[in-house]
This record gives sequence, structure tokens and C-alpha cells, in this order.
Amino acid sequence: MEQDNSLWKLPGDPRCVLCKGSKLLCGKERCPILVKFYAKQKTVPMLDSLKLEGSSPPSVFVGRFGYPKVYIGPMVPPVIGNTSIMDSPEQWAGLSIDEIVNFRFQLVRGKYLTDVHNFEGRIIEQTQEIAMAKSCPDTEITFKNKPTGRMVLDDEIAPFGPSARIEQMDVNSIRAEYQIEKAYYDGDLKSRDAVFRLYEKGLPVSQIQKSFSVGLFGLDKNRKFVPTRWSITAVDDTIGKALLEKTRTFPTINEYRVYCHEELGNRWVVLMIPREWCYELIEAWWPGTIWNPQGRQIEMISDCEFYNGRTGYPSIGGCYFSGRVAVNELLNKERRQAGVAIWREASDEYIMPLGVWVVRQGVRHTVSKTPMKFETLQQALNFVSQCLKIPLKNWLEKSAILKDSIYQRKLTDFYESK
Repeated sequence: MEQDNSLWKLPGDPRCVLCKGSKLLCGKERCPILVKFYAKQKTVPMLDSLKLEGSSPPSVFVGRFGYPKVYIGPMVPPVIGNTSIMDSPEQWAGLSIDEIVNFRFQLVRGKYLTDVHNFEGRIIEQTQEIAMAKSCPDTEITFKNKPTGRMVLDDEIAPFGPSARIEQMDVNSIRAEYQIEKAYYDGDLKSRDAVFRLYEKGLPVSQIQKSFSVGLFGLDKNRKFVPTRWSITAVDDTIGKALLEKTRTFPTINEYRVYCHEELGNRWVVLMIPREWCYELIEAWWPGTIWNPQGRQIEMISDCEFYNGRTGYPSIGGCYFSGRVAVNELLNKERRQAGVAIWREASDEYIMPLGVWVVRQGVRHTVSKTPMKFETLQQALNFVSQCLKIPLKNWLEKSAILKDSIYQRKLTDFYESK
């Protein structure tokens, strides 16, 4: 495939790719990229009434600003019935960005201010009950003011619509998910054990994350509300580490594998290498994409770990942990171990941030396909170069795992040479 190197000739500022609107590395109080994006959008219409009746997907949200005093509450659309698809990324395969945004836009966030350690009060208890629900509970909210605002966009969380402070809330027809309820009443069960136990029982990661955020798990004395964006990362990290403990005990794969997939304006390539566990995620953002809108070159960012894992938080953010869950699910299923490189090309078709679920589900869909298998790394890389638009040499420059696999000699090399 002919590759265009012209985009690499001009220097660029990678801060936007590192920040993704959350760290405010530019020093401004608000992300200029998102401000410009919002300015192009229509203001969310206010509800005609202070009351909202609808069926929560079920969905809850815990804010982070002002921590340890934060806003908690449900997210409810003005729709009665089965609304589960509105907050279940596991059901969004094959949907377009427009389709996802259209139903996420309908979710109205109710806000109730509380300390993260406080679990007393009717609104707080009902918020926890919604997170525990097996189906979509009918919810009626009276707001202190009409819900206003624009759609919330964030690279960690899925978008949602306007918000308002809760005056009163009533929830009907709650039927709790048995496994979550069981973990909730077990005050001696550590949160990490509860998270992985529920995952092994087959509960969706998104559902576990919501329950974790409203303090349903853990030792009684340690329970607290966890901001939604933090809970997403915590659950992905917990599940990934538990899966990885098993992965490290398995024999390595016997061949080089390449998986390819395109979805929601993202091109995914997963390369698996027959060696001990190591992992990296590299993202490349084209000029004109959400985090590289004015760039003259493609910006790339990467993080990795080797066999013993990593200690610091990855600069690439929560996507790192989401991708690690997805590849370890496959390795656990096959009872194999491998070095894994995930390469993501985000094109200008990825018009807005949708949350880290994009990585988890995107990589899951990628490795669910039949891979191309090769006897040598060079053969695998030749195929990879046909799957990606960015020149292979630029990926190699960013890839710590490939540099290690190509240049670092192993003890087995000396044995084989004798």
C-alpha cells in the first residue's frame, strides 16, 4: 500500500492528545476544543416542566468536581419502557456515532449534592437502588430548576444530555440484580473481589462500573461514592489485573498474529507476539480529529508495560486499561500468553469523544475475528503495514515492545545458538 509521509513534515503540539480535554494542560479553565465544538451544537431544549417521568436504563452518574462533596443521581430519559440500550455499550455494536449520540442525548442527569461517605437519605438510597436494578425502573423526578445545558462530552465517559438539581425523586418497580445485591449485603467482601466475582458471573463491565461508583461494594467501613470517570478506570484496572494473573501462568502462543478491524472512525490493529506477557497501546490522531483539530501532522501517544506490569498511571488515560481487559479476555479463553501491541488510528470520522468503552469494545470486536498468522515478525509487520495508513516506521519509533522484541536478546537466543 502506498503511504503518504507528507503529514509528518511539520512539528506539532501533542498536548491536546495527552490531555483529551480532562487535564487542561494548556492552562485554560475550559478546553478550547470542546468550547468550539459546543458552540456549533444546538443548545439542549429545556424540559417544559420541572417534572420528568421515564425509565432509567438503569443509569447513574457521580461527578468529580468539588470532591469529596459531589453531585450524584440517576440519568433518566423522557421515555417509558425498555431503555437499557441507552447505557449499555456492550449492545452498541454496529451502531453509528449519530445513533449512539441520539439516544445518549435524551438522558437527563439528576444531581444531588452529598459527601462521598454519606449513604443516608431517600435520594441517595434510591440512586443506589437504580444502580442495582436488573431492569429499567420507572423514575419520577421533580427538579429545583428546569434541566439545561449542552451534551456532556468526555474521552473517559459516554456523552449525555442536560442536567438539573433534584428536589424529589420516586422510583417504582425496582428488581435488583441478584449477584449485585448479594455483593452489596456482604460487608466483609473487598471491592476488588466483588468486582471480579461479578465479572466472572457474566455481568457486563458497564453495569459493574455503575454499581462500583455508588459505593455498593467493599468493606462496610471503606465504602464511598466514586466519581464515574474514576470508577470506569478502577473497574477496568481491577478486572485486567485479575485476568493477567492467569495469563502469566499459560504457555506462549506459537505464531505471530495480526487482527484488524474498523469501527466508528477508528482503525484497530492488534499484533500478538510469541513471548512472555507485555502490552502496549498506541493511539494516532489525524489532523482534523477531535484531539488534533488544527494539527499539521499526525499526533501519536503510547504507553506500555512488560512482564511485571507498571506502577505509574498511563499518560494515555483509561483507554489503556480498557484495551488490556479485552486482550486478556482472549488470552484467558485460549489459555495462552503473548506480547500484545494495540495500534489505533483515529480518523476525522471519529467526530467526538464517546468514552473509553470505544477501546474496550473496539478491541473486543477486533480480536473476535480470525487472525492472520505468520511464522516471523517481519512477515507479520509486512501485513500490518497493509492494514494501517500511517507508515510502519512511525509505529516502530513509538513501540517499546517491538524495539524490545527486535533488538533485545533473550537467554533462549544463546541456548539456541549453541
